[in-house]
Amino acid sequence: MFVKLEITGTLEVLTGMHIGGSSAFAAIGAVDSPVVRDTFSDQPMIPGSSLKGKMRALLAQKYNDRKHLPDSYSCEDDAPRILRLFGSAKKNQIQRSRVLFRDMMLSNMKELREYGLNSATEVKFENTISRMTAIANPRQIERAIRGAKFDLSIIYNVQEADEVIPDLQLLAEGMQLLGFDYLGGHGSRGYGKVKFSDLQLRPVVGEIDHDLLTQCQQVFEGV
Repeated sequence: MFVKLEITGTLEVLTGMHIGGSSAFAAIGAVDSPVVRDTFSDQPMIPGSSLKGKMRALLAQKYNDRKHLPDSYSCEDDAPRILRLFGSAKKNQIQRSRVLFRDMMLSNMKELREYGLNSATEVKFENTISRMTAIANPRQIERAIRGAKFDLSIIYNVQEADEVIPDLQLLAEGMQLLGFDYLGGHGSRGYGKVKFSDLQLRPVVGEIDHDLLTQCQQVFEGV
């Protein structure tokens, strides 16, 4: 059975989001912690690895049986249902990931300009205070602004017909968990609240039973 399903939609930033890029060659006076950007457009982007890693980590927190995890726990020791969906590189137990997360590009810069904004990022000034000396250490953190929207594209590779719905339900649950957590850094300080919208599912390679396709589409209706 060779079928690929694509889940598309929009990821909207509800509070300033920081996914860090490189500042190795920053000039004096430049932002201390810039966001990762698409080289072609110079706009902020969301790497697919950031979304995939965060969703997997949230699902692992819920489903991993910590009582039976080894002391040197890694993602290769995740619950079987997580490994089946996200894959494993563990020696002699390699499993290919069934999901492919595309890098996400900014999609509403034109809309933001209509609100009088010239950039999809902002710079937030923060201070850390030494408790020993009371000396402030100011820093500048760049964030994708509230209201920035990114195009979502996730490919799910169908391998077993009877595992499609459980796999997609797990993926949808990861999205729901993310809605109550954060994406990127500094989430405990209010950064990175996001939401998914306009989720659609369609087959892009191969054919799938109509009734099964309908069930797949229904999985994402409540996200």
